[in-house]
Amino acid sequence: MPESILQQQLKKEQPFESLELETFLNLLRTHNMIAASPGRLMKRHGLSSAQYNILKILDSHLGEGVPCLEIVQQMVTRVPDITRLVDRLAEAELVERNRSESDRRVVMITITPKGRELVETIRLPLLEIHKQNLGHMTEGELSQLNRLLVKARIRAEATPLCDGSE
Repeated sequence: MPESILQQQLKKEQPFESLELETFLNLLRTHNMIAASPGRLMKRHGLSSAQYNILKILDSHLGEGVPCLEIVQQMVTRVPDITRLVDRLAEAELVERNRSESDRRVVMITITPKGRELVETIRLPLLEIHKQNLGHMTEGELSQLNRLLVKARIRAEATPLCDGSE
């Protein structure tokens, strides 16, 4: 079997143990390469990708507060401690916390004008980065890639987060 491109890039002499392993490593390497530029952009603005994701979620709920649990459900990546992320955004005056009028146990998070301004500042440069990273692919290729990524993710999303060692 001829060497794969990833095998050559990693200077790996032996073939991968399985096609699934090679695919996983390809996904991981691709993610790291594609996520680097957006990560640097976020860092220049004092944010992590997860914090920016929270701001985008809040920005889409015009004027409404959003409970933390709903934010977690809408996030692209799973985060272990939403409270800590929101704390940092609140310290930077990008979000505010308010108790729900109807249920005092629920804390609603809203984006501030400063937070909206930051989202808008980042929006176009981020779109340009995505075009630079993926613009060489046709719409058909991007659609096919999206379908395949969703198909690959379905089983992982249905699998509990434990590794069976408990």
